[in-house]
Parts: sequence; C-alpha cells; structure tokens
Amino acid sequence: MRNADPSPVMPMSRPVDSRSPFVRLTELLGETPPGKPPISLAVGEPQHPIPPFVGPVLMQNLALFGKYPPNKGTNACCEAAAGWLNRRYSLPRPVDPVREVLILSGTREGLFLAAIAAKRFVKPRAGKPAVLIPNPFYAVYAAGAIAADCEPVYLPTTAETGFLPDLDALSDELLSRTVAMFIASPSNPQGAVASADYLARVVALARRFGFLVLSDECYSEIYSYDPPGGMLQAAGSDFSNVVVFHSLSKRSSLPGLRVGFAAGDPDFLKLYLDLRAVAAPQIPIPAQEVAVAAYNDETHVEESRRLYTAKFDLADQIIGGRFNYRRPAGGFFLWLDVSQVCSDEEATLRLWRDAGVRVVPGSYVARTGSDGRNPGEGYIRVAMVHDYETTSEALHRLMAVLDPAGR
Repeated sequence: MRNADPSPVMPMSRPVDSRSPFVRLTELLGETPPGKPPISLAVGEPQHPIPPFVGPVLMQNLALFGKYPPNKGTNACCEAAAGWLNRRYSLPRPVDPVREVLILSGTREGLFLAAIAAKRFVKPRAGKPAVLIPNPFYAVYAAGAIAADCEPVYLPTTAETGFLPDLDALSDELLSRTVAMFIASPSNPQGAVASADYLARVVALARRFGFLVLSDECYSEIYSYDPPGGMLQAAGSDFSNVVVFHSLSKRSSLPGLRVGFAAGDPDFLKLYLDLRAVAAPQIPIPAQEVAVAAYNDETHVEESRRLYTAKFDLADQIIGGRFNYRRPAGGFFLWLDVSQVCSDEEATLRLWRDAGVRVVPGSYVARTGSDGRNPGEGYIRVAMVHDYETTSEALHRLMAVLDPAGR
C-alpha cells in the first residue's frame, strides 16, 4: 500500500514538544473549570472491575513480599505466560518459558529498555542508527529510541495507509541503519489490526536487514471482530528478530498491578535480561502469582470484552458516521476527525470547558515531520474505559458540543 504523500517517512526535522501528551493536556486546559461534572476519557486506564481472584491470591502470598523476586520472573509466571501464548496463538512451536519469556514491570519500562538493548544487540549499522516508530505512537517508543542514542524515524499511520506504517515507503538506506521497529497491532490510537501477510512482511524485512521487531500487543484481547494475530505467528520456529510485549493492564483491567512480559528471540532476551538485571525493577512475587492466575483464566477477559462491545455499540448509535468514526478492529479508543469543526486543541478545550469531558488532542500523540504535517492533527483520542452509563453520558455530551445540530 503506497502512501500518496511524497515524503511519507518522517524523521524529526525541528525542535518539537516531546513532553508527555498528558503534561501538555494539563497545560492546555490550565485553570479552565469543567462545564459539567468531569469525565476523563483521556487516559487509557481500564475502569472495569478487577478480576475476583486478585484479592485472594494476594492474601495467600502476602509473606512473599518479604523476598527479593528473581530478575527474570518466577518459573511459574514464565510458564503461565508461555502457556497462554501457546493457547492464544497458532504458533509454529511452543514457546520455551525458560529461554523465551521474561517477566516485566508492565510493558512501558519493557519497551523503553528494549530499544536500548536492541542497539547493543544488532550488528553495526550503516549510518546513524535509527528506530522506526508508527506515528501517532505510544510516547515510550520515542523515549527509548532517544535514550539509545538512535534517530527516531516517525512513520505516518493515516487513513491512506490503513492506520499502519506503509512498508513500501521504507528505503533500503533507512532499513540498513535500523536498529529496531516498533509496531502496535491493534494500533494505538486508531485500533487497526495488521493482517498475517503484513506481519510476515515486517519479519522478513527485519531478518533481511538485521534489526529487531518490537511488537506491542497489549491491546490484543480487546477486539470487535476476529482475534488479532500476533507477530510470533509470523516469526517461524526460531522466533529470531522478533520480540512481543504483553500486559495485564488492558487484558485483565489491572493497570496498577504492573505486570507484563516479553517473549521471542532467545538470544536477544538473554542480553535484554542482563540489562534489566541492573536497570529495571523486579516484580513482586505476589503480583506474579496474580499474573499466573490471570493468564490461566479467560472468563474475566471475555466479560471485559463484552463490556467494551456494548460501549462500542453505544458509539455506533450516538456518533454514527460523523467525524469519520469507524468501529475499531481492536483496542478501546475512538479516533475522531474533528477537523471540519475546529482544531484538535480547540475541540479538546471546548469539550472540557462546555461539557467537562477530558480527551487528548491527536497532535499530542504524534510528531510533525519534515513535510510539516502531523498525522494526528485534527483528531481527538477518546478512551472508552468507563462503565456503560458514564460512557453514554460522555458521548452524548461530546456530540452536543461538537455536533449540536445533529448533522
């Protein structure tokens, strides 16, 4: 799929505001009071009930807070993560929990350190080392690239590219100096799901040019249609050049637990563990015991997915075809095009000032490229994380402010 933009690959060409989008949002709203009792749809923090087994498992393992956890994760947690991957995906062979799984303190620190480890892992690059990042993107991708002393190269993900990076737009020169490529499927914020052919093409490029694929799959269990495929399915039997990242934050509505894992290329994971052993926190054993229970239970995941489905049914009814709304294939965000009404910043400010609804300007989760375009500009990101009634109220308020005539 060829992007019509003549300069589709967007390296950072001038100083930009690289602060957290939420810091920028707080600054934008300033002292403006909310027009109604506030509802925050800004942060992707699931508000569904936590699974019922969490409390009992923690209580049963309270004494283990008195032990230092192993850096790699407990054997039981690694085995639970590997077992879940083996059941969830059609893999060419089972994942080895000893060599091919590493427990993380959530995926944010894992993704950040993975960029640094990738820089150390790959062979010398032909030019300035680069990290490829979908644009818009999760902010930690760029933070990791910069910390690794690599050039972050932002790949626009727009409606024209199916909201995934245009692989045809990547030159051999760029790929030959690439250290790692971050990819998210389902994508954040647009909810696009990559096809099996697309995933296979990414893996083939990584092996041809010798870089790592860092596949962020934390939204894999929130989907509207078919279960999304994973990068390990496309990796072949040795999983070389591929690492996937999963988290209980979204799957199990446990953002405060801070447990996730990385799985894939065993040679990379060995070096990655060496780095994490001196630079990252260990995960408390009681929290890992909760993860064991979570990865061995699908009932709570199915119930959570049912709740998201009901809320997207609401969005279908309340928003319809306005703002170029489309029901996302995966994830829990709405990506609404407000450009025909006003700028994304102005829409965000109006929603807060007039309706008490807090969203994120799309331009804050993306970067402006050398062509002067920001692929998030004109959009707002809306997190569908609250209960049904709160979501309904928030969406009705949103439409009353941005589309008062009900066009």
